[in-house]
Amino acid sequence: MSTPSTASPSAGPRAAAPVTVAAIQMVAGTRLEENLERARHWIGEAARQGAALVSLPEYFCLMGHKDTDKLPFAERPGDVDAPIQGALSRAAREHGVWILGGTLPMAIDGAPVPAERVRNTTCVFAPDGSLTARYDKLHLFCYDNGRERYDEARVLEAGEAPVTVDAAIPDGPTLRVGLSICYDLRFPELYRAMSFGGERPLDLISVPAAFTFTTGQAHWELLLRARAVENQAYVIAAAQGGTHENGRRTWGHSMIVDPWGEVLACVPEGEGLAVARIDPARIAQVREQLPALQHRRL
Repeated sequence: MSTPSTASPSAGPRAAAPVTVAAIQMVAGTRLEENLERARHWIGEAARQGAALVSLPEYFCLMGHKDTDKLPFAERPGDVDAPIQGALSRAAREHGVWILGGTLPMAIDGAPVPAERVRNTTCVFAPDGSLTARYDKLHLFCYDNGRERYDEARVLEAGEAPVTVDAAIPDGPTLRVGLSICYDLRFPELYRAMSFGGERPLDLISVPAAFTFTTGQAHWELLLRARAVENQAYVIAAAQGGTHENGRRTWGHSMIVDPWGEVLACVPEGEGLAVARIDPARIAQVREQLPALQHRRL
């Protein structure tokens, strides 16, 4: 596959300096505070490496022995005094970075805590620590191959709508970010809805995940690169990656993919950072040289 020329791109009015972003890979355990401490560590490390936007994986805060273990830790929407949202808000403010907060168990409006079901929610925090967006996972994973069985609908309620956020990078570009979570990756219509439901297409797609080893080995990179290519956008995919305290093995391979489908950074397994630069000129270049987004008929 050839790559578009990088000579003298015509980036247009959206051209801006590249911005460094980081995807954190974790192997979360069953104790909330320990997981929050590891998240704080890696957010700080990402900031030290120059990242202006940092993404955490799905369930960075807790990987329990049972699906129901997350229910007592559900938080009320927007409660920055709660343990998980509070930790993310403080980290964003301390380091002056955007945080795409993986996922946390979010209480359903009007339901008690704990309840029998929660939402699986991404919270986005701005560099001043304010909560600027919330996305509830739309598609709930279900898989049974006779050896492994998962059914998220047992304890989760699906979200209702796509969510995008305009992340204004200090002294940099404003990135239009499309929020998604794990199993959402298999539904390309979600990303089309986000790209063409606003003033302009997405610059960055966020996919925090905890893909199983089985499904990740088969489909993870394939799907991430496909979403990048078909939307001509960067993808940041922070994942769980390793054998967890509960015995579950997740695929890992946190990565950042460019609009041409090239993997810019990847952490195969274990804790770590995938760090790369998002270049608005590169987005403009790919879309100019191959104007597929303008050629849509449906």
